[in-house]
Amino acid sequence: MSEEENDITGAVPQAPAVRRERKPSKSSGGENFVGRTTHFLRDTRAEMRRVSWPGAKEVQNTTIITLIAVIFFALYLFGIDRVWAYVIDHLRTFLGG
Repeated sequence: MSEEENDITGAVPQAPAVRRERKPSKSSGGENFVGRTTHFLRDTRAEMRRVSWPGAKEVQNTTIITLIAVIFFALYLFGIDRVWAYVIDHLRTFLGG
């Protein structure tokens, strides 16, 4: 095995990569605030055109499902809270507190 090879893998070590400074792109800092804002709004508008918006019926169905889930979990947590309050109150009474 030659001295250049790594003892564990047998691979020849590579020279470290040269790090080069990157020039800032025109869109990152070269433009003024108004130009960047205009570019952002143009890109946002183009992206919003590609969005698949749900129909009214789908929105209605998901809203109903969400409301049912919220009411169910609210009642469930209320019930659990009442049971624990009852148990703790009776334990306090039983233990003389």
